[in-house]
Amino acid sequence: MNPKAFTDSEDNGDSPLQELAAGVIITLTFLVGFGLFALGYSWGWVAFVVGFAGVLPAAIALVKLYESRRDDDADASKPETEDALEALRRRYATGELTEAEFERKVERLLETETVADARKQVADRTRTTDTEKESVEFERK
Repeated sequence: MNPKAFTDSEDNGDSPLQELAAGVIITLTFLVGFGLFALGYSWGWVAFVVGFAGVLPAAIALVKLYESRRDDDADASKPETEDALEALRRRYATGELTEAEFERKVERLLETETVADARKQVADRTRTTDTEKESVEFERK
């Protein structure tokens, strides 16, 4: 027999927060239910029905909702530069970019913190290129 089989539980996909919430609700349900029986109330069984059929599923649903919103907020707060940097790394790893191109693009990416900064930099570069073309044409005349 494998001793690990008795110690390892199957992963059911619940997060630690979900397990904590379930544990708290189950404990409270047992305490209230058996407490009512100990006090002589014959209808103490209602605490088990309410706790396990109502409060426990509601608590798990609220925890899942909280975690999904927290994950959405974390994804939304992820900077755009991280996405761009991941794309550059992928392109370099697949051989689309040389080492010099990769380094130049990463340097340019780090200079521009927002999309607006990047657009401004492209517009400045375009204006500089247009000015250089005009000066070359002027020298030819």
